[in-house]
Amino acid sequence: MARPQVLKALSGLLLVLFVAMISSTIVSTALPKIIGSLNGSQTQYTWVVTATLLAATATTPIWGKLADLYSKKLLVEIAIGIFVAGSLISGFAQDAGQLIAARAFQGLGVGGLQALVQVVIAAMIPPRERGRYNGLLGGVMALATVSGPLLGGLIADSSLLGWRWCFFVGIPFALVALVVLHRTLHLQVTRHGKVSIDYVGATLIALGVSILLIWVSFVDNSFAWLSWQTAAMAGPGIVLLVVAVWWESRTVEPVVPLDIIRRRTPALAILASLAVGMAMFGGAVFLGQYFQVGRGYSPTEAGLLMIPMMAGVLVSSTVVGQIISRTGKIKPYIVAGTIVLVAGFAVLATVDNSTSMIIVSAGIVLVGVGVGMSMQNLVLAVQNTVALKDIGAASASITFFRSLGGTVGVSVLGAVLANRVLASVREGLEAAGLPSTAMGSTSNLNLEQLPPEIEGIVRNAYGDATGHIFLISAVIALLGVAAAVALKPTMLRSSIDLEEPPADEPGGDAGKHKVSAG
Repeated sequence: MARPQVLKALSGLLLVLFVAMISSTIVSTALPKIIGSLNGSQTQYTWVVTATLLAATATTPIWGKLADLYSKKLLVEIAIGIFVAGSLISGFAQDAGQLIAARAFQGLGVGGLQALVQVVIAAMIPPRERGRYNGLLGGVMALATVSGPLLGGLIADSSLLGWRWCFFVGIPFALVALVVLHRTLHLQVTRHGKVSIDYVGATLIALGVSILLIWVSFVDNSFAWLSWQTAAMAGPGIVLLVVAVWWESRTVEPVVPLDIIRRRTPALAILASLAVGMAMFGGAVFLGQYFQVGRGYSPTEAGLLMIPMMAGVLVSSTVVGQIISRTGKIKPYIVAGTIVLVAGFAVLATVDNSTSMIIVSAGIVLVGVGVGMSMQNLVLAVQNTVALKDIGAASASITFFRSLGGTVGVSVLGAVLANRVLASVREGLEAAGLPSTAMGSTSNLNLEQLPPEIEGIVRNAYGDATGHIFLISAVIALLGVAAAVALKPTMLRSSIDLEEPPADEPGGDAGKHKVSAG
């Protein structure tokens, strides 16, 4: 594709990315109100997010593998169609269970979009030039992340629209993106002969992770860590993941290519992405809840309070993307980004229900800067080490593990938060001389239906418990720092495909493969 064609197609891809990002961010500030109006629990609050992440995580490698085999353009169009259908179903959900199921279906489309955008850009633009385009991607991500929470808050507060429009509002953007890409995206389809898709591996991974996450949601609440329920749930989950690894090592077309992720640079980048995903998704998901439930702000105000994080993402990703394109060096910025991320979560770990908003904002800015410097550049580091024929699988693999980290992070941190809030509410009720059954069947997130004295107890419990999950996020993010430091310094290549074996794979045969970029 010539440069004018690339720029036109890129505008459609940026719209696609905007659609995928805003589907999560627009719900973040409205979710406390959504779950409250549906009388859902804290566990269901967590699973509205986890269901989308899990579905996206399980299908991302499949989308990436399909992109190496079939028309990337058609796959993007299919993913947009699934996303639109999932958005419609989510908007009409009548209870929390239906909403969780609809969000899981929506996640199938999100998984395709977040994998295929990376793949298509890699097929059009050389890694050395891709740095400045990553700045644009970071800018769009920041725009979606800034406008999403604010727009979601405004919609949830609006008497004319209501929270259901948080799911409907992204549909026009998706349809515009579909039209733009259908008209402008033209990539050569490269066939690889007889191929197979590893549905077995994807199913084993999805089932294993799902069982473990369900166990995490209930352990230490419905049953003890050492119990027959733990053995019955955690045991099969671990066995399924072990079998998945065995299967991936033997199948012809693995959904997670072990030969790629065993290399030094991809392995370390994946480990860093796993830690960044756990910290970022797991921590940021609960910020909107902290502002609204713990501090009493409205959804609109919570959206405004999230702007410092998004500004940090926007500025850091754009500036660092330009610097990387000029210098060709990437490791120093990934290392710096992961360190800043840890510092941000360390600041947020000190918050409670009375912390100065200046301190909270400082922590939020640092988290945003850290994410902007590290997340997208970890994908670029992996893409720089593989041949064009493996771009889809490699890009999808790192996106898969980042989403997996986010899924695990949201589930684990949500379970920790739910347990701490439950214990704090019980202590608060006891201190106020109220019975533990004083709330009846009303969810502690349905604040409008709670008596004022109980509402205050619930708000204090959420405000004080949130700092603990940010402390866990900081510890997890330290793994990302260690992995980033261990990355081997390399210069970004200027060609679309490899011309010689990757620096960390001497003697490899990657350089023998030449594939037209179209």
